Amino acid sequence: MINKNYFLFLLFFTLGILIIAAQDAQTLEIKDAHPELAKIPGETMGQKLESLLFWSQDEKERRFPIMYDIYPSIPIPTGTQSSSFKEFSNMTPKWEDKTTLADYMNDNHIQGVIVIQDNQIRLEKYADGINQETLWTSFSVAKSVSSMLVGVALKEGAIASLEDPLKKYINEFKGYDYGEVTVRQLLTMTSGIGWNEDYEDPNSDVGQMYTAPCHGTESHILTYMKPLKFAHKPGTYWNYSTGETDLVGILVQKATGKSLSEYLSEKIWKPFGMAHVAYWLADECSQLNLGGSGLSASLRDFARLGTLMLDHGKIGNEKIISEDYMKDATSLLQQVNEEGDGYGYLWWRFRDGSYGAFGIFGQMIYINPYKNLVIAQVAAWPKAGSKELTQGRQEFIEAVQRVID
Repeated sequence: MINKNYFLFLLFFTLGILIIAAQDAQTLEIKDAHPELAKIPGETMGQKLESLLFWSQDEKERRFPIMYDIYPSIPIPTGTQSSSFKEFSNMTPKWEDKTTLADYMNDNHIQGVIVIQDNQIRLEKYADGINQETLWTSFSVAKSVSSMLVGVALKEGAIASLEDPLKKYINEFKGYDYGEVTVRQLLTMTSGIGWNEDYEDPNSDVGQMYTAPCHGTESHILTYMKPLKFAHKPGTYWNYSTGETDLVGILVQKATGKSLSEYLSEKIWKPFGMAHVAYWLADECSQLNLGGSGLSASLRDFARLGTLMLDHGKIGNEKIISEDYMKDATSLLQQVNEEGDGYGYLWWRFRDGSYGAFGIFGQMIYINPYKNLVIAQVAAWPKAGSKELTQGRQEFIEAVQRVID
């Protein structure tokens, strides 16, 4: 005969397990392994994620719209009503040569473009099989979204100051060089820590950062970056680093006690009225979101993020982002070429005052505050990036502005 106390213990133990499971299901998207996962090389989820830099064209176009289904991810719920754009007849961008929009999209494997001016849709075009419901991965566009959340956390006081050292928020960095780097230096990629961002080299830092086995529940990126050393004096040298933008994500999550997905949903996705539930990839070890990549959203919702920045972080009558942050985030804090282009807080800034978020393989949110203009694009470029592909994207922006002007 089962002892009554033992029976009650089993009952409450089982209920506790169910409650924990329910809580975990709210945090990390629980789903069966996608059939596509078995086709991706690598023994660990991190290795499978790193392999995307070397996918074939067919694999990129097939997988980029389902990244959140293939890999561990956390949903970003939206509210019951979405903000609307004023519909407008499609404009026709004008290139200086005989290029057409169809040529541009076909030649560069562009899957969708949208142009918003004065809150009106001036152009919206999708490739075959892609539509307004499609959730496309963003790659480094996510960096700029993580940066926006730093601005929110500053406004709310969860992050006290940009001059705080990272060790104040990320305990794992105590005793390491990264612990002495300030929040501002992290946001401007001037930490001084050595880093190689060569997307075509599988042995580069960006090619190796997720490949090691998990060390308990510590994030891949923390395990990889803790031992890295200063190569330059902090604040004196700019070096592009996806690893550091993952750290921005960890910073926000440690400071707020919420996943990037939860914080983004609570502070932006729901109150701004995004149209679709989005997803953000999560680290397989810690289940924390990857701050430097992995946000999947619809093209219109990427454009809505652009309009939020265009309106200085204002939702309704409230500015949800720190005003000091907004002033500096899109300013020329670090010049990166002789033409006068540069970098703010994980936002690219151009010499004409426009700025944007750009991701490998052609993702884009471009914002021109002087023309009240937002251009968003999702793509599967044949390479992570190149001078020719970047020039083609710039010519598209100019073709749009030529009509507007």
